[in-house]
Amino acid sequence: MTYVVTENCIRCKYTDCVDVCPVDCFREGPNFLVIDPDECIDCTLCVAECPAEAIFAEDDVPADQQAFIALNAELSAKWTPIVERKEPPADADDWRGVKDKLKLLER
Repeated sequence: MTYVVTENCIRCKYTDCVDVCPVDCFREGPNFLVIDPDECIDCTLCVAECPAEAIFAEDDVPADQQAFIALNAELSAKWTPIVERKEPPADADDWRGVKDKLKLLER
């Protein structure tokens, strides 16, 4: 089992999770983070660190977020690793909890 970043990360892109990842499995896109399922060791540390509550165990991904399992796998193969925390976008708090953000995902 791996962990999955879901929709609530889009446009929030807090990177607190990156600081605690012991295997550097996060990948960064323009306005979203993903987890490389081949690198994730299922340690659970990132879940508690995510202010947007956007990270779930693969078996616990909500039904309406299931597409993000494949999306994490796809994008992690294209995007570059992020290994240090960065400041979130200035409007990150405004986007936390907003629904239907998939259309805003920048690849």
